[in-house]
Amino acid sequence: MFVIPLIQRKRDGGNLTGEEWRSLVHAYAREEVPDYQMAALLMAVVCRGLEEHELAALTDAMSASGARLAFGPGVPRRIDKHSTGGVGDKVSLVLAPLAASIGIAVPMISGRGLGHTGGTLDKLLSIPGFRVDLTLDEARRQVERLGVAMLGQTEEIAPADRKLYALRDATGTVEAIPLMAASIMSKKLAEGLDGLVLDVKRGSGAFLPALEDGLTLARTMVRLGEERRCPTVALVTAMDRPLGWSCGNALEVAESIGALRGSGPPDLMEVVLQLGCEMALLAGVAATRPEARQRLEAAIASGTALEKLRAVVDAQGGDPRVLDEPARLPQAPLVQDHVAATDGYVATVEPRAIGEAVVAMGGGRQVMEDGIDPAVGLVLHVRPGERVERGAPLATVHARDERGLALALEALTSAIVIGPEPPEPPLPLVSHRVTSDGVKVLA
Repeated sequence: MFVIPLIQRKRDGGNLTGEEWRSLVHAYAREEVPDYQMAALLMAVVCRGLEEHELAALTDAMSASGARLAFGPGVPRRIDKHSTGGVGDKVSLVLAPLAASIGIAVPMISGRGLGHTGGTLDKLLSIPGFRVDLTLDEARRQVERLGVAMLGQTEEIAPADRKLYALRDATGTVEAIPLMAASIMSKKLAEGLDGLVLDVKRGSGAFLPALEDGLTLARTMVRLGEERRCPTVALVTAMDRPLGWSCGNALEVAESIGALRGSGPPDLMEVVLQLGCEMALLAGVAATRPEARQRLEAAIASGTALEKLRAVVDAQGGDPRVLDEPARLPQAPLVQDHVAATDGYVATVEPRAIGEAVVAMGGGRQVMEDGIDPAVGLVLHVRPGERVERGAPLATVHARDERGLALALEALTSAIVIGPEPPEPPLPLVSHRVTSDGVKVLA
């Protein structure tokens, strides 16, 4: 396929036809288009955007580039959740088993880390033995048996997007709204869903920090879902500070286990429960939001949700003993506190700087071929607005070596700022709800 004229046309502000996008996507999936040409086209899209017909064609072509999940009769309504990515965002690890424990079928296909954000797959892979490379048949049978499967994109599911996802991560083309929307929705539409709930992040640690950009992305994905008969709801949530306390793959798994035991950080649990309520309403397992929340909270209190996670870990080859002994997760050899240099108020806990520090320590990828060190990361001890005294621990670093330790301590010095006066309040944790009916302000 001759790609250069397509790159030039998009670079110069023109549009590609739907057939050109379909042919290009399928050729790239067959490795008939080199990465460097596709990277050039992606950068042109970042600069020039996509028209609606282009976005629809790209989404449908990526979704159709592989097989689709199909279920027989008797399976509960299938609802998935997806986040646009954040620092400390381990919501999926808690929400998937929690939703399944109240009767929702959750075929959750997740991705690896992008840029400064962590990925659900990388977190799951920190559980010894855990498999995310399930075939579609394995995923279908597990959902029918357990109500939930947590897997990655194999060659069967939207393989074109799988390649593009990795390429975007390595070429600085993550943040474009049409590319984000097409990538997310192409995977989700291949899952055979009856509904989809989206967690769209806003704030300095989000890929799209500005509220209006987040709302544009949410509206775009809701429209793509609704037009393809997949009812879709989006909540806009805060990412001007990390979510929860832990940032780093194994550390976030340990925090997620604690959350399912009833000891999760309040901000994490509020996001989990609000997204879970949306899933329950779409699935029809609750008639009202208070009823949905009560069912979700009861599943945590009874231990039902934790046992669902145990069943998933066991079914996918992981060591279920980590749920009772989190120390079986990978452990970093160097652990050191970062302490306050002065008295005052925590002005900022900057998520992007913290996410980039975790990546630099080895907990994420800087190039496509990088491996992941599951043990490294940071555990925060303060939130914006808290009063601290000189010498108080602000965060704990878990590092593989002295270089990683030094990188993390330097990053924390700039990420956690102490000021003399209380700062302005942070962004509301959950601020907007987006549906086909429009945008509702929640806070």
